[in-house]
Amino acid sequence: MVLFTENALGTETYCKSSLPSLQFCRKGCVVACLSVQTSLLFRQTKIHNIGATLVGVDTFGNKYYEKLHDTQYGRHRWVEYADKGRYNASQVPAEWHGWLHHITDSTGDKLLEEKTKKFIREHRQNYTGQGDDLIYHSKGHALNPGQRDWTRYQPWEPKKEEAS
Repeated sequence: MVLFTENALGTETYCKSSLPSLQFCRKGCVVACLSVQTSLLFRQTKIHNIGATLVGVDTFGNKYYEKLHDTQYGRHRWVEYADKGRYNASQVPAEWHGWLHHITDSTGDKLLEEKTKKFIREHRQNYTGQGDDLIYHSKGHALNPGQRDWTRYQPWEPKKEEAS
């Protein structure tokens, strides 16, 4: 349940659905109600894709867009990752990386057709930082099972002088 508050009018509106809806408050104002996931998805992808052309989709489901008008040069090609929750740049295959960074004007689909198949390895994303089984933990780390107390020093203790 998402709570939206109109501070100027002092009204509160609740929305339970995941779809956008319009609701009227007591004073006649229209309050747009979006769930958190829908609003984030709309803000991240749909606004930026207005007027853009879908150039292609790679094997991982990433979508590549281009918008040639009313944009700054260097910012007119972008990728919409398939996994919007957890993404990083290593999820982009090499042939699409070249297109994104203006190394080539050929899209990834065209480059895959032109290359000889014997030299191509299947692209894998970098899994660093995803899951405790894939992260390296040193000997003394709390998440590493095994010996944790591996202190190699003796603390200094001053000698006590005996009174004569």
